[in-house]
Amino acid sequence: MIPAPFEYAVAESPEHAIELLGAGEDAKALAGGHSLIPALKLRIARPTTVVDIGRLSELAYVRDAGTQIAVGALTRHKDVRDAPLLQEHCAILATTAGQVGDPQVRHRGTIGGSLAHADPASDLPAVILALGGELVVRGSGGERVVPAGEFFRGVWETAIGHGELLTEIRVPKLAASTGWSFVKLNRRAQDWATVAVAALVHRDDGSVAGASIGLVNMGATPLRARATEDAVAGGASAADAAAHAAEGTEPPSEHAVSSEFRAHLARVATRRAIEEALSR
Repeated sequence: MIPAPFEYAVAESPEHAIELLGAGEDAKALAGGHSLIPALKLRIARPTTVVDIGRLSELAYVRDAGTQIAVGALTRHKDVRDAPLLQEHCAILATTAGQVGDPQVRHRGTIGGSLAHADPASDLPAVILALGGELVVRGSGGERVVPAGEFFRGVWETAIGHGELLTEIRVPKLAASTGWSFVKLNRRAQDWATVAVAALVHRDDGSVAGASIGLVNMGATPLRARATEDAVAGGASAADAAAHAAEGTEPPSEHAVSSEFRAHLARVATRRAIEEALSR
């Protein structure tokens, strides 16, 4: 299909991008384009202005930030996957980035674009949620740091306001004793996840102290599997804890999979993820 008419502007700096986004009544930022362009073609998105931020190389980086790792919003998925700093200190994020889409998507798509698009079927939002990451949003009045738990507000809806731009993602450096896993169930390798699970198992003196588990495609936003986390902290086995994975969720139903089957897959994927995390 052909997109609805819109104005096109190229941002020369993050500040210029913020100015352009604020000037448009309904402006959208264009990074890698793998989320926005299909939405434009289907007329799901009808912005008055498209602001191209893809040339802002200053927002593409992976840096040591003390107890955290800072990732620029325009960092390509392949660069997140290959970053030695992430591979060493937050391997779950690097590994998940390597499973996004196909090679073409990973070479053009950006971590910030994926998070700002906020598709509940997207992999990276659930990982950032499980990690307890932070997202830096900048506007004309300065920047603010939004916890991942407050960033995702609905299908394609985030805490990014009018005239604001997501500029950085911050994730913690994981302790060497933290086990992790990302399990993705989909029909074909390049498909969106039918269900996926990001699991972190935290240890204290060798004993399991708790877990952080993020669910993909089990509701309007990425979700924490709180009942499962509580069960792990209480000493439940992986299978028993995973039995609670779908509690409090509203998995969508579609032509290929029912909500009931999606809930079943969530329990299966969660068990596998916890078992793999425990093995690390």
